Amino acid sequence: MFDLGWTELMVIGVVALIVVGPKDLPGMFRTVGQFVGKAKGMARDFSRAMNDAADEAGVSDVQKTIKAATRPLNTAMDEVKKSTDSFTKQTMESGKPKLDPARQEKADKIAQKSAEVATARKAEEAKAAEAAAKPATKTAKTAAAKKPAAKPAAAKKPAAKAAKAPTKPAAKPAKKPTSTAATKAASKTTAEAKDKA
Repeated sequence: MFDLGWTELMVIGVVALIVVGPKDLPGMFRTVGQFVGKAKGMARDFSRAMNDAADEAGVSDVQKTIKAATRPLNTAMDEVKKSTDSFTKQTMESGKPKLDPARQEKADKIAQKSAEVATARKAEEAKAAEAAAKPATKTAKTAAAKKPAAKPAAAKKPAAKAAKAPTKPAAKPAKKPTSTAATKAASKTTAEAKDKA
């Protein structure tokens, strides 16, 4: 309202302390507080009286018509909402049309039978889910037990690659040994192989 900051309030407090004195300062603050409270109460009563007078004069109706004139689409939508709400309320209150006793008995039997079938189907689905869950846990346990046996299976992989080797181009022949000791050893092994044959 007056836009007073902390510094202005502090200056006013120091001046009041010097002018009024420390003994009379609490009494002065009490009197000022009562005055401010009365002023707020009077302002509240005045605004309430003005609102009541405006309601009696029909200002709220004029205000509604002005709003309706400025926003005709919203007003139309409000009317549509009111009419659909009243229609929905009427249909809900009227309820379903009553059936004759024979048809009502048949409808009750159909509802009961469909409920029984639904509960049986749910029970079967639950059993199937349990049965599917049990082998899954068993296979998980056996897979955990077979993990050490899985290492030799890794050794079989190179054998599978060796079977695919003929599709690759043939490797170059190995070079002949250059040392004389190696040639003598190679000739001895070929001679021994011929003798055995």
